[in-house]
Amino acid sequence: MKNKAILLALSALATVTYSCKKLDVPVESQFVAANFPKTLSDYNASVGAIYSNLSSQFAVPYWRMQTMATDEAILPARDGNFDDGGQYRQLHYHTWTPDHPNVLTIWQWAYGGITTCNRLLNVTNTFGFAPAEKEAHLAEIRAMRALYYFFLLDLYGNVPIVTDYPTAPQPATQPRTKVYEFIESELKSLTPKLPGKSANPATTTQQYGRPTKGMVYALLAKLYLNAEVYGTPARYSDVVRMADSVQANTNYALDTRYRDIFLPSNGPQIRETIFAIPYDQQIPGNQFTRFGFFYYSVQAYGFNVGLSIAMSTTPEFYARFNLPGDFRTTTWLAGPQFVPDGNGGFTTTPIYYPGTTNQIVINPVLTLVPPKPMDVGNTLATQSEGVRSLKYYPDPAIIQATRLNGNDVPVLRLADVLLMKAEAILRGASATTANGELQTPLVLVNKVRARAGAQLATSIDLNGLLDERARELSWEAWRRNDLIRFNQFETEYPLPNDVLKMDKSLTRRLYPVPTVERQLNSNLVQNPGY
Repeated sequence: MKNKAILLALSALATVTYSCKKLDVPVESQFVAANFPKTLSDYNASVGAIYSNLSSQFAVPYWRMQTMATDEAILPARDGNFDDGGQYRQLHYHTWTPDHPNVLTIWQWAYGGITTCNRLLNVTNTFGFAPAEKEAHLAEIRAMRALYYFFLLDLYGNVPIVTDYPTAPQPATQPRTKVYEFIESELKSLTPKLPGKSANPATTTQQYGRPTKGMVYALLAKLYLNAEVYGTPARYSDVVRMADSVQANTNYALDTRYRDIFLPSNGPQIRETIFAIPYDQQIPGNQFTRFGFFYYSVQAYGFNVGLSIAMSTTPEFYARFNLPGDFRTTTWLAGPQFVPDGNGGFTTTPIYYPGTTNQIVINPVLTLVPPKPMDVGNTLATQSEGVRSLKYYPDPAIIQATRLNGNDVPVLRLADVLLMKAEAILRGASATTANGELQTPLVLVNKVRARAGAQLATSIDLNGLLDERARELSWEAWRRNDLIRFNQFETEYPLPNDVLKMDKSLTRRLYPVPTVERQLNSNLVQNPGY
């Protein structure tokens, strides 16, 4: 759960400085004398617009583009319900078009954040800060701009690089390699100017949800791990170097209990969080419980609101949760359901379907019922098909009107860094000594397993590493990125009675430039295959 001061600051921001999301931003939306921040409080509220924009779309459309295009999550229709124009099956079968609603929303969301950053860089330069203070504020804004550009690089590849405000009327598409080089250059220049994670709880709270040196190192590790995907030479030794830079700050550590990272009460006290997005039930809240929990179990978990009943994972993905003792297996609801014990486990008391003495049983297999496409039907039995997620643990304070959860969502955390380091070594980098131990891939993977209570590995290869990333990072919006890097993004997982086929074209590794944006800007070049 988030620090309330942070949330209250972020909630008021969008109305202060939120900009047009198009690249062609009108000049009259910039600061003028009448609305220029006059006090430090005004300025801080203005900067907060960067973060309110970030939280507004990350946990829904951005997450769907990174997750529902993989085996990690699926949202089937149920007798026509939850079809929503076919947008979810288009993600599942890789048949999206330039007019897909998520494709447009996330393009505009990212450039909305970038435009806000660019405008605030101008404001910061003229606000009257002392030199050191100004440099710190500029570094924060530039780091957030680089994060938005990383999202664009990963999803769309070839995009305009816009660093000025007001924006040039029609900025041109830049090659993916140029976007990569821009992000790298920005991040490398910022590490001397950003704070490191502090041991002081008050300072940690102030830093929470904002850029730090650790965030820059972790994001550079992501950039370097995917360098070949992004069209540049391999950088595996640099992945290890960035991971070592994160680990050099011993204020980062794996938290003792895996479940604590994702509870409604999560926040600055989570030691392994490198960068997270704060949420509560209203501003704007995440929707993992609304879409991913099992509707008929709500009372057993201490709340009673109207939820959707649609989103789950695929049987193939769930099958990876097969390690003896692994607590991460309990982050899914499958098979006979029992009342939770309040500590991450379950009692022996069954949960019954409302008004019956029939125990709820969740069937991992999703069996389609043609002729409606990707539809499992809407009987009680078919509603119970599909493993549901309990990772972002339901919040008893969930509000009926919003159905939103208050769990903060991690973007970068230490366990991910350790697994990136292990992968880079498996791909050819040399193992290094960190915090007094030689960290081989097996040592690193077993650190992550041991925290989860899972049986330790006796050996590890790349395929095993990918499975470990699936277990550790499920529903954290990295699966698409991982599958593309492992050349498995086009793997098809047929559903029983399926009449549709996946588009296995490699061009689907990039999303298209939205039609609307190309109509507004003739200098935008469409990605191949669209």
